[in-house]
Amino acid sequence: MPGGAYSALSGMQARLQSLDRIAADLANVNTAGYKSERTTHFVAQRDFGAALDAAVDVSAGGTKTNVKPGTITTTDRSLDVAINGQGYFAIQTAAGVRYTRSGNFTRRSDGVLANIDGDPVLDAQNKPIKLGTGVLEIDASGQITAGDSPVGRISVWKIDEDDLVRESGSRFKIAPNVKPQPSDAVLAPKSLEQANVTTIDRMTMMTDVQRSFEALQKGISVLMNDIDSRAISELGKR
Repeated sequence: MPGGAYSALSGMQARLQSLDRIAADLANVNTAGYKSERTTHFVAQRDFGAALDAAVDVSAGGTKTNVKPGTITTTDRSLDVAINGQGYFAIQTAAGVRYTRSGNFTRRSDGVLANIDGDPVLDAQNKPIKLGTGVLEIDASGQITAGDSPVGRISVWKIDEDDLVRESGSRFKIAPNVKPQPSDAVLAPKSLEQANVTTIDRMTMMTDVQRSFEALQKGISVLMNDIDSRAISELGKR
């Protein structure tokens, strides 16, 4: 295989990885607080000696979470809340404390404030918030009141994007040695932060990636046909 064909093949592989990422974004366009990922690529000169010409290899260079905020929309649900600024809610899961910007909370049957998966939302002391009876309200500071009585405050933590490791569409973990700091972001009550991707944006990107993939595929086909033609021509002379 000539170096040009190998380079085109590695480029096609990179496009397939991009399509997988786009598919994940499209599946989560309606997930509150969802953050997309950015994939980097690098090129490396590879020398395969007599077996293969030197070629440029396009390889994935890892992913980073795109922390660009999504649009905040009003829902009028008393337990919906969005973070207006930098920060993440802390939730207690079976695997430990996790972080999210998805603020579509509920009241569990035992009275604990929880996310849609039933995981408790934590306060500044990393303790679950027990809701009282009566009409619930959340203010811009995260203070929750039931009727006229304060029952707890939702914590918001500032975390560097390099310290976030995605576990699901909108849930992240951090390394044990990372210590989140309190965030000064204000909350938007009765609102949700939408995903930071849109269907139109990702469909446009998918079209561009598909066209690029097809161009590389055509290039490989032309290269291999040219090799076959030259081989037949040379063999015919013997």
